[in-house]
Amino acid sequence: MTARQRYLTLSFALLIIYFFAKVPRNAGAANGCGEKAATSTADDGRKYLLERVDDVAIVQLYVNGFERLPLRQRILIYHLSEAAIAGRDIFIDQKYKHSLEIRDLIEEVLTNSEGIEAKTLAEIRRYTKLFWVNNGPHSAVTSRKYVLNCSPEDFVIAVKKAEANGADLPKASGESTGDLLARMEPLLFDPTVDSHVTNKSPGPGQDILQASANNFYEGVTLKDLEGFDELYALNSKLTKRPDGTLEEIIWRAGFDDVVPPGMYADEINAIVGHMEAAIPFATPKMARALGALVQYYRTGSPIDFRAYNIAWVADDDSPVDTINGFIEVYVDPRGQKGAFEGIVYYDDPEKMDMIRRIAENAQWFEDRMPFDSKYRKPKVKGISAKAIQAVMETGDAGPVTPIGINLPNPGDIRELYGSKSVSLSNVIEAYDKASTPAARREFCYDDGELDRATKWKSLALDLEVNMHEVIGHASGRVSDQLQVDPSVTIGEYYSALEETRADLVALWFIGDKKLAELGLVAEEDRAEIERAAYEAYTRNAMSQLRRVREGDRLEEDHMRNRQLIVHWLMDNTDSIEVRHEEGKTYYVVLDIAQWKRGVGRLLAEVQRIKSEGDRKAAADLLEAHGIKFDPKLRGEVVDRYKKLDRPSYAGFVMPELTAVRDGAGTITDVKISYPMDIEKQMLGWSGRL
Repeated sequence: MTARQRYLTLSFALLIIYFFAKVPRNAGAANGCGEKAATSTADDGRKYLLERVDDVAIVQLYVNGFERLPLRQRILIYHLSEAAIAGRDIFIDQKYKHSLEIRDLIEEVLTNSEGIEAKTLAEIRRYTKLFWVNNGPHSAVTSRKYVLNCSPEDFVIAVKKAEANGADLPKASGESTGDLLARMEPLLFDPTVDSHVTNKSPGPGQDILQASANNFYEGVTLKDLEGFDELYALNSKLTKRPDGTLEEIIWRAGFDDVVPPGMYADEINAIVGHMEAAIPFATPKMARALGALVQYYRTGSPIDFRAYNIAWVADDDSPVDTINGFIEVYVDPRGQKGAFEGIVYYDDPEKMDMIRRIAENAQWFEDRMPFDSKYRKPKVKGISAKAIQAVMETGDAGPVTPIGINLPNPGDIRELYGSKSVSLSNVIEAYDKASTPAARREFCYDDGELDRATKWKSLALDLEVNMHEVIGHASGRVSDQLQVDPSVTIGEYYSALEETRADLVALWFIGDKKLAELGLVAEEDRAEIERAAYEAYTRNAMSQLRRVREGDRLEEDHMRNRQLIVHWLMDNTDSIEVRHEEGKTYYVVLDIAQWKRGVGRLLAEVQRIKSEGDRKAAADLLEAHGIKFDPKLRGEVVDRYKKLDRPSYAGFVMPELTAVRDGAGTITDVKISYPMDIEKQMLGWSGRL
């Protein structure tokens, strides 16, 4: 499988800069780069920012126009949303094999908390909310583990009190409460035990599989995989048998007596049941795609997954759609194992114009890519592009959610059949409305940069997201000489490389006159929008360091790709200068023309690396520019951000759908509501409310 085609780059970074950092136009030098005062209730009367948990904003996601949809579409969305919820425990288990036990323990404490000391209970609740947001005890942004900050002794007292209140603790057969807590203590309190869910750069002599805590491998090293023929690369767990051979434990439901059930069979059967309930309400094209997905879930066959992807891409006009399956490969350090995600959405016609104009002109952009013509697509096929309203996002897609998606991942399907790109309008809106209180200027160097950041943040963001998805990930072709997908040869460097490529495409065209011809920007504003976008991207390479509080290496691939681009430009052009004033560091863009030429040169090389599957060149590029950072600079950035009091990323509370049924059990209506409380939602999903 190829790398993730999801624009978390902006979701985790530029959105924080653009939306959690906004200023009035007349802010002057005293105010922060792109920062304005805001409250938790927006001017539309909705409450978006619900609470802060450490550096995480908890935000309510709203859906516009659901009540006006035809009943058939609302019923379809309901069943698809139930399918997304049914699979979320798969991802929690995929991220870390102890996560479901941890969740059962801490949720049982919260729901049987009478008499627990208030301070200890508050700390357990803080930890549990972080667990819910990140689908486990490791950050979705940095991959690092977070721990309980109360004492183990106080936690033991709390658990025993909860058990006395009736808590059903997740004990193994014959295990005592004391044994359970002793086993759990290092998992909950020791940051060095299973410290990273994904660790692609553990250090010299260390194995990336052994250094990563995800649940895709058990007892397996990279060396063990040499010569091993992986038949179910996307949807299996690899374990080492006592005799040293490897076994693929396939994720599938099974089918009659022909195909035996595999790992996650119960959860997958639940997904299949909801999918089958949805099919009668789908359009004919969507029904075919859902049927193909059901077949794949039963067999686990890569052939069936390919058939599903082709059917899904062919459905380019259904107003409701879903992404459900083992899709993205970021959690796996090898970039091969697919993490479960479920997304349900419907068209947002009011926001459709920009992304469709870009998609309709995809061939024009492809023909003018700054890379070798032999790596361009002679005929861009089947790009479907929509703005959508997301109703449900689970697993690898939520509560930390993307703002743009481009799928499917297999490169040959994209070349032969096309792809779908979506921009999540209501997610972007929620980020905007959940803005935190005003912060002081920190990373804009002067008033001019500040004014540009304020004036053009929303338009530049929309352009970058849509171009990243539609003409970024969907561009380019693999060399005829490469017989396998480049993700296989490039390995753990591929995902960061692919995100670099898509960002570079957006940055290359952000100031192009074609955007004015398409009516997306005013001709007189092109140059200023381009400069604002380049300045924001440059600042972000430094400000993102606030998320990595330990070590000197970036693990998250989008963080790597942002640093790679900016640091490569620093090392190979004179377009950026590092300035130090009054104890503060600034990345200052000096020359826009050089910045863009550098983007073109780097994009040409990155495309060559991908097209030829050049692992060595990818490793050299990432190791030189994208992975290591200066801990001293990180310390400065962290200190500066402490004064700003704004979150690093957001976790979303999803809407709640309720089916209204008649006496025969037939759905007669589907109502939408908003929980406004992540604890209420998560405990409801796990059946503890």
